[in-house]
Amino acid sequence: MGVSGLESDLKHLVGDILDEARRQGATAAEVSVGDDEGLTIVVRQRDIETIEFSQDRGFGITVYAGARKGTATTSDSRPEAVRATVGAALGIARHTEDDECNGLADPERMARDLPDLDLHHPWTMDADALRDLALETEATALDYDGRIVNSEGAEVATQRSCRVYGNSHGFVGAVTGTRHSVHCAVVAGDDAGMERDQFYSIARDPENLDSHVSIGEEAARRALARLGTKPIRTGNWPVLFSPRMAAGLIGHLVGAISGGALYRRASYLTDSLGKPVAAKGITLAEYPHLPKGLGSAGFDGDGVATASKAFVHAGRLDHYVLGSYSARRLGMQTTGNAGGVFNLRLETDTVCPKALMREMGTGLVVTELMGQGVDLVSGHYSRAAAGFWIENGEPAFPVEKVTIASTLNEMYHGIVAAGDDIDRRSNVHTGSILVRSMTVAN
Repeated sequence: MGVSGLESDLKHLVGDILDEARRQGATAAEVSVGDDEGLTIVVRQRDIETIEFSQDRGFGITVYAGARKGTATTSDSRPEAVRATVGAALGIARHTEDDECNGLADPERMARDLPDLDLHHPWTMDADALRDLALETEATALDYDGRIVNSEGAEVATQRSCRVYGNSHGFVGAVTGTRHSVHCAVVAGDDAGMERDQFYSIARDPENLDSHVSIGEEAARRALARLGTKPIRTGNWPVLFSPRMAAGLIGHLVGAISGGALYRRASYLTDSLGKPVAAKGITLAEYPHLPKGLGSAGFDGDGVATASKAFVHAGRLDHYVLGSYSARRLGMQTTGNAGGVFNLRLETDTVCPKALMREMGTGLVVTELMGQGVDLVSGHYSRAAAGFWIENGEPAFPVEKVTIASTLNEMYHGIVAAGDDIDRRSNVHTGSILVRSMTVAN
């Protein structure tokens, strides 16, 4: 079935479910349908480990009985299964307490003109060709240097997903997109021990993936660079977060300004709208309509139209991240972010990573973080880290099993500069981020 036929089929099913909800007495209803199809090939030690084909379809049905809400799910689209699932959701709703914040998003906020985001780009390679690509990726890494002593495998994956959301306001929207990836992880070893590292590429369009050869080579280089770790001097030092780690750091800020944490008063940034939350040079803006963007969408999880906006502008918090329910709990309006942010971008003056190292002088570059030591309530931050020690603006030696600690408030206000090495492999686009000072200890 082609894309248009699949979307039409799912929209028809959504309409049938909404009709069934009305027949059973729901005052309002919304339905989310996901249809996924994918192929994942994993190789290890130059041999095939797994080839997995997946095909899944699921329905999430939410009904409202006045201010009461019930949700049920099913993977069965037969009429009798739909009737039973709608009945189960209504049964749940009738046994829950009234919550005046429940309900669909306001009808005037529904997305009406959906942009063409160019998200659907099937990979035309067959399973045999993708298998060979995975084998070549791993072989490139294994043959890169004699100190590459083991492999955790190479993986090639391709997926097509179709999402349809509809509600009893009459809104029905569909998004069909593809996502392809190549990943490789290897182990390097010498007389002092062994270290692992990895590299990957991900894109909507396979033409935008890094070459599989370069992915294998980079995985090997990264593993080799981690050999020869040494202890460091405990103290307060500048810390440079690599792009992937920087995206996680920005993610904590998104979590702290998200509606769920705010109305529960489980964020250190509660009641911070209009106040400075980061260094003055920092702007965080989302761009939901980027062509081929991994986080692009024309509507959010409530059917509300998405739009570009800055959550943080020049260090000041201008918008929370709100869906319709959290907005009502806070006495505010939805920002069109039910389900999260869309292609969030760190915007500030940037320099090359080498310039950031020269600016920090002596300090730590973090390339890996472990543990869950981030408390959004207090803002306390303490995590295990690995990376490279910098002396006189140059990499000196790799480090591992160190702890970095501070508070999120001090870290965001202490951002000195950002790199031009922007990583777009996730929903957060950022380069390296240099934080003025953190406690770094063995």
